[in-house]
Amino acid sequence: MSAPTNLTKSPNIVFIMADQLSVSAMPSYGHPLVKTPNLTALAQRSVVFDSAYCNFPICAPSRFSMLSGRLPHSIEAYDNASEFPAAIPTMAHYLRHAGYHTILCGKMHFIGPDQLHGFEERLTTDIYPSDFAWTPDWRRGPSHRPTGVSMRPVVEAGPCIRSMQIDYDDEVEYHAVQRIYDLARAPEQQPFFLTISYTHPHPPFVAPQRHWDLYRHEEIDMPRVAEIPYDKLDEHSRWLYVAHAQDQYAISQEHVRQARHAYYAMVSYVDEKIGSVLNTLRETGLDQNTLIVFSGDHGEMLGERGMWFKQCFFENSVRVPLMFSMPGRLTPSRIGAHVSLVDLLPTFLDLASQGNARSTQPVDHLDGSSLFPLIDGKEDGASREVISEYSSEGVCAASRMVRSGRYKYIYTYGLPAMLFDLEADPLELDNLSGQNDMAEIEQRMHERLISDWDPALIHERILSSQKRRLFLAEVGSLSGMYPNWAYQPFTDQSKRFIRGSGSAGPTSVKARARFPYVEPVPPDQNQDKSS
Repeated sequence: MSAPTNLTKSPNIVFIMADQLSVSAMPSYGHPLVKTPNLTALAQRSVVFDSAYCNFPICAPSRFSMLSGRLPHSIEAYDNASEFPAAIPTMAHYLRHAGYHTILCGKMHFIGPDQLHGFEERLTTDIYPSDFAWTPDWRRGPSHRPTGVSMRPVVEAGPCIRSMQIDYDDEVEYHAVQRIYDLARAPEQQPFFLTISYTHPHPPFVAPQRHWDLYRHEEIDMPRVAEIPYDKLDEHSRWLYVAHAQDQYAISQEHVRQARHAYYAMVSYVDEKIGSVLNTLRETGLDQNTLIVFSGDHGEMLGERGMWFKQCFFENSVRVPLMFSMPGRLTPSRIGAHVSLVDLLPTFLDLASQGNARSTQPVDHLDGSSLFPLIDGKEDGASREVISEYSSEGVCAASRMVRSGRYKYIYTYGLPAMLFDLEADPLELDNLSGQNDMAEIEQRMHERLISDWDPALIHERILSSQKRRLFLAEVGSLSGMYPNWAYQPFTDQSKRFIRGSGSAGPTSVKARARFPYVEPVPPDQNQDKSS
C-alpha cells in the first residue's frame, strides 16, 4: 500500500454519494449549462478522476460491490433484490478494525436482515425495500417489471412542491449536518468514517420550483445521439426498450427536454445539499483533517440513443464522478486512468494505515487497488482496467464489460459481443466486434472477460437464485408473514437536552452544547476588582 507520505495521523473520511448522477450532466466534467456551484468548487480543490466507473449499473449491487471491494457476481450480487450477506466484510468493518467510528446517513439499499454491515450508527432508514420484493424473473422475459419501471417519469417530468425523494434527502441532510456538529462538539479520540448518501437525482424527474427556475427551458440541451430505431438497436438495448415500456409510450421531443430540465434541476438540488455538508465541515474546522470523497452509484442515460435510466454499459449509464479532496494534503489534479468503485475500500485502508499502529489487512481477495499510487504520481495507470457486470431486471442473461486502454468490450451471454474504440468513437456508435483488423484486440479482451467469469455458470446461478427468492416471496405473501427488514432508526435524546434529576445541571448541558466550547471562568476570577 502507498498512502501520502505527508500524513501524520489517520484523518477522518467523509464519503458523499449521489444516486444516478451522470458525469455528462456535471460542469466539472464539461457540461456548460448545469449549475453545481458546490461540486464545481469541490472539484477545483480535488483530485478528479476522469474515467471512473461503477461495477454494476444499478443501485444495490453497485453499492454492495463498492462496500466489499469485490466484483458483484463474486459475492452473488445479481440484482436489486439480492441479499447482501452479513458474512462479507465491508469498508465499514475494515475501518472499524483500523480504529474508526463508522456512521451511515442515507441510502445504501441493503437487502437482508443485516442493515448495518459494519456501520456502528445508521441515522436514517432507507428509501427502497430491504426484502426480495424486487426479484427479477428472467423466465418471463424483459417485460417482467418487478419495480414497475416505465416511461411515466419522462412523460410526467416537471416542477413540484414536494416529493418522496425530497422528503428523504431533506432528512438525510438534517441528520448529516447534525451529526457533524455533534462530532465537532465532542471530538472523539478515534477518527470517524461518515457516509452520506442522497437519493437525488434518481427519477422520477421532478424538482422544486426554485431549482427548476435556475434553467431557461429553451436552453436545455438535447441528447447528442438521437433515438436509435428499435430494429437498429443491439439485443441488450432492445430488452431494455421493452423492460422500460417504451413500446407503450410515445415520447416526444418536448418530453425529452422536460425530463432533462427536471434532471438538471435535481442535480442542482442535490448540489445544494452537498454544499450544506461541506459548509458544516468547514465552519467546524473538521475539514482540515478530513478526506472528502464524492462519487455516485451509477449514471443515467438521459435520453441518449433514446434510452433512459441505467442497466447498460454505455458511458452515460456506467461512468460515475469521483473526487478526492483534503486541504493541504492532496494537490488538485485530473487523472485519466481507468478506476472503479471497488478501488475505494483499498484506498481507504491505505489512508487509515497512516499513523495507525493497528494493522488492518483484507481477509478476502479484493478486486480493487488503492488509488494513492495514481494520486502520488507513482503509477501512470496505463495498465489499469475496469470490470462492470449486469444481471438485474430488464435483461434475460448475465453480461459483463471490460474497459482497457482506449477500448470497451461488452459480452452478454448468448448474444453477439460489442467492441468500441472510445478514443475514435466516444459516442459508441461503431461496433467493431467481428472486424478482421480488430480480431486480436477482441480476442485479448474476451479472454480477460472470461478469465474469472464463466458466463454459462453465472447464468445458471442467477436463475437458481431468482427461483429461490421468488419462491420465498410467494410463501411470504401466502402466509402474510413476509419479513420486514427495513431499518428503523433510533435517536437517543437522553443526553441532547436538559432532563430532570440525576442529569447534569441546565448550565452544564448548555455549556457543553456550545461550539466552540468556552472554558468556564471561576466566580472569584470574574469579580469586578476596579473598586
